[in-house]
Amino acid sequence: MQNIYSFLNFILPFEWLSYDFMKNAFIATIFIGILFGFLGSMVVNNKMAFFSEALGHSALTGIGLGVILGISDHLSSMIIFAIFMSVVIWWLEKQQKMATDTIIGVFSSTAIALGLVLLSRGGNFNKYSNYLIGDILSITPNELLLLLIMLVVIIVFWSLFFNRFILSSLNTSIARSRKINSDILKLVFILIIAIVVMISIKWVGILIINSLLILPAATARNISKNMRQYTLFSIIFSLASCVIGLISSYYIETATGATIVLISSIFFVLSLIGLKNRD
Repeated sequence: MQNIYSFLNFILPFEWLSYDFMKNAFIATIFIGILFGFLGSMVVNNKMAFFSEALGHSALTGIGLGVILGISDHLSSMIIFAIFMSVVIWWLEKQQKMATDTIIGVFSSTAIALGLVLLSRGGNFNKYSNYLIGDILSITPNELLLLLIMLVVIIVFWSLFFNRFILSSLNTSIARSRKINSDILKLVFILIIAIVVMISIKWVGILIINSLLILPAATARNISKNMRQYTLFSIIFSLASCVIGLISSYYIETATGATIVLISSIFFVLSLIGLKNRD
């Protein structure tokens, strides 16, 4: 990492980047910005914003169940529960006996309530409150490697299956005629979302992770003319929000995740103003 730190000092000789923890956070915001830009464009395009929010809420339950089962690694218990909940929601959606938003709403509210009950026993919830707002400044080099691996996985998935996924979301009948298994494709995608959300929650925070996932993509949608522009602008707005938010939070001494989301909100409002003027 020292070589990377030296390179950053050379190209960005600023006071806010003089500390190693800020360098780690800066690298993390680059990875998260690109990662959430890719994922967010697909989430918004397929109207899955509510689903990603439910996953964020399930993190508390994952931690609580991990504590009960003696799993010391909170990330493992969060991912396991998120995968379980994702598969159950996916299966119930296929049954088509209940509206999707109702299913997700039931699971979301139940998951956050169960998580709070499990973690608040004996007044111990304060130990886990950092998961609510996140702390990207605490990220380590090993965790950066984990983010990089997930980013590579997302890029590969996007490159191989993006067109099929878009076709499946637009018309499942046409997708089926081209031998595309829409159900399995969607399952793989929601599992990827589940894993990425759980990995990122520690640094972004449960309360705002869905906003960071949705806002850049929603902004990009307001100004894009096609899918390529949509994906590219989503990544650009996500990256810009992360970097500007990190720098701003350093100087004004605020929570980094929340500051990033506020920057994303400003971009979204500006895109609405631009869209209104264009019309």
